[in-house]
Amino acid sequence: MAAQWSPGERIAPFVIEAVDPQRMKTMVAILQDPNPIHYDVKVTSRLGLGDRPVNQGPINLTWLIESVTRFIGGPERLIGLKVRFLGNVFAGERFECAGEVKAVHAEQGTAEIEVSATADGRPVLGGLATVRLPQD
Repeated sequence: MAAQWSPGERIAPFVIEAVDPQRMKTMVAILQDPNPIHYDVKVTSRLGLGDRPVNQGPINLTWLIESVTRFIGGPERLIGLKVRFLGNVFAGERFECAGEVKAVHAEQGTAEIEVSATADGRPVLGGLATVRLPQD
């Protein structure tokens, strides 16, 4: 139960075993993001980004938010989120979100959770979520 959180407690990992390049193409249309790095390997190669498409940043952020909201009991408890994009996520990579409770402010009814994400072990997102504790 969230009211019993304590600093150092870790949230359950949220894992995408292999980022799907077909879903990237779908998201190009949904997000109206025609940047070819999300679907054209010739472009990523020419830009020196390797031989795989780059996943969209909003998708990576969504997965991070999903990991937090599962832990805290729903999106309505997420008060704020400050995140830095630290690297690209490429098709086929294993994407993993993690988090750790850094502080619990019982008198304010909030907690702070340090969040991060990696792609094949490389840091790609990092930040801090401020969440509302549930009312018991």
